[in-house]
Amino acid sequence: MAEKLKKNILYWLAGQVDATGFASMDRFEQAPEIHHPLQVLEGARSVVVFGRNVPKGILHSPRYAEHLLHRSYHSVYPYLDALALNLANLIERQGFTAVPIGSFAPLVYQGLEPWGVISLKHAAEAAGLGRFGRSGQLYHPEFGSMLRLGAVITSAELPPDPLTDEDPCPEGCTACWKACPVKAFENGEFHKQACLAYSIKHAIYPLALRTEEGLKNIERVINTAGHNYWLTCLSCLKACPNNRMGGR
Repeated sequence: MAEKLKKNILYWLAGQVDATGFASMDRFEQAPEIHHPLQVLEGARSVVVFGRNVPKGILHSPRYAEHLLHRSYHSVYPYLDALALNLANLIERQGFTAVPIGSFAPLVYQGLEPWGVISLKHAAEAAGLGRFGRSGQLYHPEFGSMLRLGAVITSAELPPDPLTDEDPCPEGCTACWKACPVKAFENGEFHKQACLAYSIKHAIYPLALRTEEGLKNIERVINTAGHNYWLTCLSCLKACPNNRMGGR
C-alpha cells in the first residue's frame, strides 16, 4: 500500500514539479520541538517535499534581475501552495490524513525572527533533495539554490528517499560570503536577520511595524498584507557557482 501510494504521488506530481523527495520522521530528530512535523500533524509519519525551479537565467539579466526574480518567486509560491493542497486531498482520499505546508507563508515569529511552520529547507534535505551549503541555503545537485519548495505532511508511512552525501560547495569556495554587502556570514554562521533586513522590503513594513502595536502583531501583518515582498539583493545567488548557467 505504501509503495503504491508513493508511486501514485510521483505520477501525479510528474510534469508539475522539478524534484520530489520523501522523508520519514526519524530524520527530524534535530528539529526544534515547536517546528517538528508532529506539531503540525499528530501521528505524522512522512513528509513529501517537492520543488519548482526558478530559471537561473533570471540572475544573469543585466538590468532587471530583481524585477524578474520578484515576479517569479511570487508566481511560484501560490503555484506550490495549490499543489500542496491538491496533493493533501489526493492522499486523504486514500484514507490517510494530510496537511499542506505553504511555500512561503504562514510565517511564525520568535521575537522578530521569522520561521516557517516547519523548515522546508531542512525537510528537503531530509527528503534527499540536496544539502545545505556555506550560504545557509539548500542546494539541489541540478538546480542549485533556485528550487522553491512546498510540502505535505501525512500519516501515511511512505518509503523515504536516500540522503544526498555530496558537499554542494566547491572546495574552499566562499564566493557568497565575499559577495554579501552586509557581511551576513561570519565565522561560518549565517545571520538571517542581517540578511533579511537588507534584502527584503515591502511598502507596508515601515508603516505597520513602526509602532509597538504593529510589532506585537507582526505575524498578522506579514501573513496578510506583508508577504508579497520585494527583493533588493541577489548578491549571494549571483556569486554562487552552482547558480551559473549550465551548472558548475
